[in-house]
Amino acid sequence: MSAERKAPAPLSACDEPLAGRYDVALLDLDGVVYVGPDPVPDAPENLRKAAKEGMRIGYITNNASRPARIVAEHLASFGLDVIAEDVVTSAQAAAKLIASEFPTGAPVLVVGGEGLYTALEEYGLTAVRSSDAHPVAVVQGFHPDVNWVMLADGAHAIHEGAKWFATNLDLTIPTAAGKAPGNGTLVQAIRAAVDVDPVVAGKPEPPLLETSIERLKAQHPLMIGDRLDSDIAGAHAVGIASLWVATGVNDAHDLARAPKNQRPTYIAADLSALAQKHPGVTVEGARHTCVGWTAEVVDNAVSVKGEGEPYDGLRAILSAVWAAVDASAKPAAKPARTAGRTRRPLPKPAPAPGTIALDAALHRVGLDK
Repeated sequence: MSAERKAPAPLSACDEPLAGRYDVALLDLDGVVYVGPDPVPDAPENLRKAAKEGMRIGYITNNASRPARIVAEHLASFGLDVIAEDVVTSAQAAAKLIASEFPTGAPVLVVGGEGLYTALEEYGLTAVRSSDAHPVAVVQGFHPDVNWVMLADGAHAIHEGAKWFATNLDLTIPTAAGKAPGNGTLVQAIRAAVDVDPVVAGKPEPPLLETSIERLKAQHPLMIGDRLDSDIAGAHAVGIASLWVATGVNDAHDLARAPKNQRPTYIAADLSALAQKHPGVTVEGARHTCVGWTAEVVDNAVSVKGEGEPYDGLRAILSAVWAAVDASAKPAAKPARTAGRTRRPLPKPAPAPGTIALDAALHRVGLDK
């Protein structure tokens, strides 16, 4: 997949609503569609509108705790038209990886919950609960009931030669009360006791998105997420377009600090973006213009002028910051002469990510915290 596609440039323009440009939305769940048990405000209505425009809505989650059927029931409670086949979990992606390496019926130790048991059964593997069953593999995914005994048993099996698979490495998950430890934190607990790293199925690694594109029959997919290091990086890894929304973990400051493989194709406040066109950014020298806003980096701070929609302003700001960070060091135009010799000054380094002040610029466009 990644060898055949290349993700569009960050902050690309789209002269039609995204729901018309892309045939399938690959939606992250936590922080995009819901937070805890409750929907993100207006998310269900925005998804219903996109579906009416012909866009297939797929739900893609790194969270392996629940089977696709249960996830679909949760989403349907928001008034969404969802069936289990519309949901792809990291548990399914991990089970597919294991099934590609081991024969039907092979025993696999589960360090996780129901989502993993169901996925292993779907792919013809035998889930076991103890390392005494001599599993050929260990699969680890988030579940609130994972305890020390399960972590220790997983480590024992890995020591005995079982191959280790993890559904994802997200250190945190969003909850209604704030961030909480995620599967990556629990993976670190086992990693402290073994000498190998797991094979990872979930974002940003390609297996989950590749499995999703295959199962949902997507020709022009759009990955939609709130996390730069998993959702957006995952889209880059498989070469597809991405939309970042501001309803979850990362914010505008995180966007400004994002490395190249975590910069989204499109940015928006929420899923209403699926019904909207997305303007691009025009660059003239150091000036970056998006509709009514112009931004540039001056003395390691963002200066922004103009008026209009806040996210047009953010596009201009991000374009200016990323260009400044990416700029190659350049020597001064005229070398100085000292004691009869030409002495070239050292190149001025590009500013490091996170060192460019942008609070005032974000306030100016109306996106300060």
